[in-house]
Amino acid sequence: MSAHQNHSTLEVLPRNKAKIKKIWKTALILLVITAIEFLLAFTMERGMLLFAIFIGLTIVKAGYIMMEFMHLKEESKVLFWSIMLPLITLMWLLIALFKEGADIFMYRW
Repeated sequence: MSAHQNHSTLEVLPRNKAKIKKIWKTALILLVITAIEFLLAFTMERGMLLFAIFIGLTIVKAGYIMMEFMHLKEESKVLFWSIMLPLITLMWLLIALFKEGADIFMYRW
């Protein structure tokens, strides 16, 4: 066997414009949601409403990231919701516990 048979070459493929467009679209969507969070952080007063909005927008971003980067968009919707529903339930539980904890703290003092 000669040395020329084992020589491999690098093949450069042309750019896939559809994939590049999808990457920019994903980046733009995540940028817009983050900009909304940033804007709300400096314009709204602190409170449960702001925290609930932040958690809601975070869940939206997490769902979008799961659909795009974990390729759950192509899978069945049952798989996507089996991941999202426990996440949403845990976020609701955290909000409820923080609210109740703050009310109990204010009641004691």
